[in-house]
Amino acid sequence: MNRDLILVAISLFAWGFGESAFLAFQPLYLQQLGADPIQIGGILGAFGIATALAHIPAGYLADRFGRRPILWSAWGIGVISTWMMAFANNLIGFTIAMLLYGLTMFVIAPLNSYITTARGNWSVGRALTFVSATFHAGAIVGPIIGGAIGDNFGFRYIYILAGCLFLASFVTIIFIRPQPVEVKTETNSSKNLFLNSRYLVFLGIFFLASVAMYLPQPLSPNYLQNQKELSLIQIGQLYSISEFGIVVLSLVLGLMNARFGYLIGQLGVGLFAFLLWRGNIFPIYVLAYFLLGGYRASRSLATAYISFIINGTNLGLAYGISETIAASATVIAPIIAGALYSQNPSSIYATSVIFISCSIIINALVTSTRPFKKIQESPGTI
Repeated sequence: MNRDLILVAISLFAWGFGESAFLAFQPLYLQQLGADPIQIGGILGAFGIATALAHIPAGYLADRFGRRPILWSAWGIGVISTWMMAFANNLIGFTIAMLLYGLTMFVIAPLNSYITTARGNWSVGRALTFVSATFHAGAIVGPIIGGAIGDNFGFRYIYILAGCLFLASFVTIIFIRPQPVEVKTETNSSKNLFLNSRYLVFLGIFFLASVAMYLPQPLSPNYLQNQKELSLIQIGQLYSISEFGIVVLSLVLGLMNARFGYLIGQLGVGLFAFLLWRGNIFPIYVLAYFLLGGYRASRSLATAYISFIINGTNLGLAYGISETIAASATVIAPIIAGALYSQNPSSIYATSVIFISCSIIINALVTSTRPFKKIQESPGTI
């Protein structure tokens, strides 16, 4: 593993610590600032729009001008928007800062393409899941500390902690080296990406899976506090368990065939929804949140799968389009979840179980057809 991958991993460890300290409590802070479940769903949906807006141009610009400047700009915007959230005094101000933070998600495609290029002798799947695991390793303690700070001092101080950690992360990422920009020719131009039938079909089933897997997540903190009467500290503990699950499942599934690991990750999220729906004791919720780690692991493995079916010169653009697809799911799913929660909170999870089951079946059937069988993967490689 080269020095650049190490620096990225260290920077993401700090960022994961800071982001996880507040992210689990965003719906509760919005509730405290006066938002009802429908408004919370709408704001989270708008956050999803913000995350979706810049993925494709960011991926294209990374291919055209280099990945490092895009990474630096995303880190800088993240630092500024977090301090804005820390000092926002009302729902409107906080929402504006929150949406600005959402824009920083454009970093994902350039970051994944940077990792893909800097992976050395590792497979794409292993490199992506390892770096994802370092981010979420940092996030293991974040929710616990964030919950304790929120209970004792208020939500504002969670964001102050995150802002300090983000500054340290930004200083670290400054030292990564640039990567060469590959020259495009007529045979590997971006238009050929849209003629790739395997890529386009996979985007369709990836969208279905993304909506299904995200649906049970956005209002779970409200469900656990309002319906299950859990404290902020307990909710923080569950999100720490989730981060631990991401680390474990990312490292394990990253050693598998990407297609198979992607399906197993979806199954984990389906079990999460089922256990929250039917469970009544805290240890069941602990198991559920561990299995929720399959969501992030499956996202990394979907990206690894895409890297094998597209031309390397279009890597950033291909990743950007797939991240836009995933981000669009975070627009749709919270709105559906908010409507379901208003009618019957537990209906979110029953609906999710059905959607995820259908998604797994469709994914398994489509990727086992002849065009996809041409992709011969060995365990741990793409």
